[in-house]
Amino acid sequence: MTNSKSTHDHGKVHGHHILHNSASNKSTAFTREEREDMGLRGLLPFSISNQDTHQKRALENLRRKAFDIEKYIFLSGLQDRNEKLFYRMVIDNIEEIMPLIYTPTVGQACKEFAHIFRRSQGFYITPDDKGDIRKMLDNWHEDDVKVIVVTDGQRILGLGDLGANGMGIPIGKLALYTACAGIHPHQCLPVMLDVGTNNEEFLNDPLYMGYPHKRLEGQAYLDLVEEFVEAIQDKYPSSLLQFEDFLTPNAYKLLDIYRDKILCFNDDIQGTAAVALSGVIASSRVTGHDFKDLRIMFLGAGSAATGIGDLLLAAFVGQGLSEEEAAKRLWFVDQHGIIVESRDDLMSHNIPYAHDYPQLGFVEAIEAIKPHILIGATGAPGTFTQEVIEAMSKHNERPAIFALSNPTSRAECTAEQAYEWSDGKAIFTSGSPFEAVERNGKTHQPGQGNNAYVFPGIGLGAVACNAKTIDDGMFLAAADALAHQVSRENLDAGTLYPPLSDIRDVSLHIAVAVAEKAYESGVAQSERPTDLTAHIKAMMYEPNY
Repeated sequence: MTNSKSTHDHGKVHGHHILHNSASNKSTAFTREEREDMGLRGLLPFSISNQDTHQKRALENLRRKAFDIEKYIFLSGLQDRNEKLFYRMVIDNIEEIMPLIYTPTVGQACKEFAHIFRRSQGFYITPDDKGDIRKMLDNWHEDDVKVIVVTDGQRILGLGDLGANGMGIPIGKLALYTACAGIHPHQCLPVMLDVGTNNEEFLNDPLYMGYPHKRLEGQAYLDLVEEFVEAIQDKYPSSLLQFEDFLTPNAYKLLDIYRDKILCFNDDIQGTAAVALSGVIASSRVTGHDFKDLRIMFLGAGSAATGIGDLLLAAFVGQGLSEEEAAKRLWFVDQHGIIVESRDDLMSHNIPYAHDYPQLGFVEAIEAIKPHILIGATGAPGTFTQEVIEAMSKHNERPAIFALSNPTSRAECTAEQAYEWSDGKAIFTSGSPFEAVERNGKTHQPGQGNNAYVFPGIGLGAVACNAKTIDDGMFLAAADALAHQVSRENLDAGTLYPPLSDIRDVSLHIAVAVAEKAYESGVAQSERPTDLTAHIKAMMYEPNY
């Protein structure tokens, strides 16, 4: 945020060092006076350029790259060289660049992280650091950290255990915090809890840079996390901690431990839930169904799916249903069939959604229950088959199909398949982007239900009011605020989300809604400003020279 005190101020560096500091460097945009005052004469070509010229040059270089992974590497290098130019370019070209710095390209970047590594970003903690984590945090170069994204790399997107290579996720998430919600980049801290990996390919790779052991588990794992949380609470007491890409049992366990103690949330559980709920709300404006009457089926019963279910249940209760009535609207299917009471293999987070119902397979369940909305959160591509989409279309004039697994290669079905198999009736949403589909003279525009629509705004709102914790009411407020940013024009094109080009305004609306709810519920610790919208907008970092 713009009032941040940084160790990168111009007054603390000079000449050659200014050009090699990403925060201070603006290359040939330095004026004659600045070149004289800062010891830059002779270090730059004669021409004085501006940021627009720099962006044109950078975009030209980006677009000549043949492969997305090369574009990712180029953008990472630009971020290291010229921070303001990088973020200006991301903001101005968000639809083109977000898929390159986050899903789907970040999945490939994580798989190849050790092989494309150029320069260290972020903070690494291993079991060997037990007892020293607080002391180690003093090595981080910023004192005013507001947002921390942490992963242990065990369940990266739909790609599984990538160990320390998963650092690409916190780096990418925090780039979106800055680009989408204006959190100052120096107030962002990516953290890798490198507790080992069970990925034999990585353990046998001589270029792998992570802790070269099998994963730490059990109480020793929880103790290391506890020390980390205590250390950041001591060093950065007003910071927001976002848990990212933890395996489902650990994701729920850590959220249950810390959600009421510190300012934190799990994006896979709660962020995914908010963006999905928003899409469900928006879909009812297309189908005409009353929200509280919807029947929703999930393929997948892990952290993402049940997180969506939990927030939907809260939303149904908010519409006047009892918890028992609300739970009857939500049906989960895993690889063994419907989640029902007679099963003895359910995890604790599945039990509230286990119905007294016969055991059925996936398509049988669609035929019997006739859901209005189908949500996929499996990480298993191709699981929304033609038979599945046709069954949904048989029972719905406009079936809502949410294929949310990331990256694109893991989506339950493609946009083209959804439109083809539904004869153009489907309202299709995915986690990663799909191109528009032309069919029978009509253009279908898929929605992208990406968490980037919500987590930056939630974080901004929570930080802006200095919230103690984040409760369900704040996620419900975020989902509702996002749904109300969807125009009739968007809906008519078949998309349930606003254009990504509006993401900064969307994040501001979400931040205001989240902060308002925090003040209302008493978890905000700062005094409420007279004009909350103006206050939060003024906090948002603008990456201009």
